[in-house]
Amino acid sequence: MGVGILDSFVPDEYPMRSSACPRCGRTAEQRFRGPCADCRAELRATIVGQAQDLDATYVPSMNVTPNAVAQKDD
Repeated sequence: MGVGILDSFVPDEYPMRSSACPRCGRTAEQRFRGPCADCRAELRATIVGQAQDLDATYVPSMNVTPNAVAQKDD
């Protein structure tokens, strides 16, 4: 595989900047705009996904009538 743009991405190379958290509005020092560390921790604690075991078999429903050309007898 080739080298992608994210393979050479180093977050520590970006400077810390003061920006307002879009969630709570507090000013925080961070490299990228987004939720502050407190909001990220709260979101991780409250919005937790549970893994589910899904049935891998798929049976399509016949809610569409077949095309008349496809049914044509030659």
